[in-house]
Order: sequence, then C-alpha cells, then structure tokens
Amino acid sequence: MKVTQLYTYPIKSLRGAPIPSSTLTPNGFPYDRRFMLLKVNHLSPSVHPPMIHLQNMQVAHFPAMTLFLQELVFPKDGEMSRGYVRVTYQPPQDCYPDQDKASWIDVPLVVDVEGLDMVDVVMWQSPTKAYEMGGRYNRWFSERFGYEVMLVYLGGHLRPVLGNLSPNSASRQGSASWTSWASGMIRQLPLARTATEDESEEGITFADVAPYLIVTQESLEDVSSRLSDGMEMDVTKFRPNIVLSGDQGAYDEDFWKSLAIMGGESAGGGVEKESEDKALFELTANCGRCKSINIDYTTGKPGDGETGRVLKKLMRDRRVDKGVKYNPVFGRYGFLKAAGSAIIAVGNEVHVTQRNVERTSFVSAVNGYHGLSPRGGRDLYKRVLVSAGPVIRDKHIIEDEARTQDS
Repeated sequence: MKVTQLYTYPIKSLRGAPIPSSTLTPNGFPYDRRFMLLKVNHLSPSVHPPMIHLQNMQVAHFPAMTLFLQELVFPKDGEMSRGYVRVTYQPPQDCYPDQDKASWIDVPLVVDVEGLDMVDVVMWQSPTKAYEMGGRYNRWFSERFGYEVMLVYLGGHLRPVLGNLSPNSASRQGSASWTSWASGMIRQLPLARTATEDESEEGITFADVAPYLIVTQESLEDVSSRLSDGMEMDVTKFRPNIVLSGDQGAYDEDFWKSLAIMGGESAGGGVEKESEDKALFELTANCGRCKSINIDYTTGKPGDGETGRVLKKLMRDRRVDKGVKYNPVFGRYGFLKAAGSAIIAVGNEVHVTQRNVERTSFVSAVNGYHGLSPRGGRDLYKRVLVSAGPVIRDKHIIEDEARTQDS
C-alpha cells in the first residue's frame, strides 16, 4: 500500500488543507486542529455582567463551516514559526452579493499568547484551556457566519484521551472485542491530569477523540459505487488525515490493529528519499459516521439528492461496530506508537503489521454510555460570565446539542 493523500485541519471543522508531507507527533500533525470556533450565545443580555454560553462549533451542526477553505503557508526561508493558515471564504454563488466572494484572512500557526484571555473548552467530557484570539479574527468570522463567534487557540494545552481509544488502554484489554462494557469503563477511564505542553505525553488537540484518522481509497470507491449518475464521493467529507491506497479490498481496514509507514521525505508531492525508518501506528477504534457526510460543500447546507443520502446508503450494511451500533463505520482512529524518521509523505509505503480477529468495539467514557446518534448526540460545555474585564467562569456545566465523531 501507499500513502496517497494527507490532510490537516488547522481550524477544526473548516475544510481540510492537503499537504505533501508532515512531521509526526504523538498528538497528531503539528498544526492539526489547534484552533476552534465557538458560537457566542447571549443567554441573559439584560443582566450585568451579561451571561453567555460558548458552543463548540462542529461541521455536522454548522454546515456553513464547509465554505471556509484552509491553506498552510510557510516563508521561503523555512522558518516554520512564521507560517500561517490562510482561510478563504467562498460563499455559494449569487447567495451573498454584498460580501467579497473570495475574502480571506491569515491566522498565524504559532501565536504569542501573552495577554490573551483564556476560556474553558470541553469536548466529550475531555477538558482543556484555550486562548481567545481577539477582535480582528472574531469579527471576520462573525461577519461571514452572520452571528457572533469566537476563535480560540489551543496553544500548548492538550486534552485527555477517553474510553478505549488510547492504545495504552486498548492494549490492556487482551482482546479485540469487549464483552463487558461496565467493567471496561472502570478500567478505561483516564486518570485526572491537567493540560500539558509536553508533546511526548499522550493527549489530543481539538480533534474529537484521536490524533489520526486513516481511511482507504478502496473503501471510498465502494461508497462512490452506491451513488447514482456516476457521482464520486469526496474523501474530504470523511475528514481523514491519512488516505491509503493499494489495499486488498474495501473495508479491510476494519480489522487492522497496527500499521508501519516507511520513512521518507517529500519535496512537493512524491517521496524523494526512502529510509529504513518506519512510523508505527496503533489503530484502536472505528470511526462512526454522522450527518456531516451529507453536507453539500458547494452550498454549505445539507445536500439534496444523492449528496444528502450518503449516510442512509451506508446504514444498510456498515453498522458493524457494536459500540456505535447506530452509526455506519468508515475509517480507523490511530495513535503514533513510534515515530521512526518522524516524517510521513505522499508516496510512502505502508504495511499492515497486525490484524484483529474481530472488529474492535468503540467504548467512550462520555455521558455514561458508548455510542451516539447519527444526527449527533449531546455534548457538554462550560457556562461562562463575561464582563469588561477578564473572562470569569463559573463551575456549572450545562448540556447542549452537537456532538459528532468526524469533524
């Protein structure tokens, strides 16, 4: 097999940025999902100081996020710390004549956080701290969404890995399938820890549950074969980090336990130098899919016709994970076990080094159950109080909508 495509998502849930190669870290590609947008809901505008609710924005519930394209840009001198992500807004044709059709803004990939206010972000009961990027960025995104949003930056913080997603948790199970969810939950709940800046420590960014998502071209072609009129499924709707091709058949990856990706460096789309080094990935869980794969990326709305029926078509025979029994499965979540050369590039050779006898079962330590609705489940968010001074947070956690596995 070969690596055929690589994607990173600097701002969570916006369109992915294709890349020819990347450094590998235990926490994902270096700039993957380090930023996130929060919708600002004013709960009691008449109260002083006003109370607001910051809602995590994820593509399944905010489909207009697909109208924002991302591109990584680095200076010619190779100084990575001065790189930025260019976010380009492309509204549907003739829908918003009063807005620039291809307006854009540059967001630095490495942010000086001194003096920035901090907010709490909770995803899947996995909390972290983040920095509010400030007025210029908030205004630009708010004007295009049509409501108030806030751009936040993760910085050096990380979130704990929950459930059986961690290879350190999964390896203790001694089986590819878990028959006792209750006993599994006791063993797999993470130890409490604070956010960390140590990338050698296990943790995730604003990615939902794991640092890497791996899919195959063969499985994508199976999805395309289910669509009429010669339509081809857009792989970016599955929001992968790594796309592989050359496997023996569609959905063979359901049974993969570990992969070795041979080292090599790329200078723009192909392997320039192959090495004996290899990166080892542990694949611990399937990715259950939700309505985000039905979004029409040209309109930023739920799709009509075949575009809007992809999820239903996969429901027929791809609900193969007992842990997410209401969700069709596409792709596998992965963790880096050994970095090797620490470089992955399009064209690298890939080998399956271990296989499971049975499919793994997704176990999530979220809200006391495992599994979620294909329409999105429920998430937890912090209620915050905002005054003219610093952000003041109370400790009351409230429930709200919008949780999805693939954003």
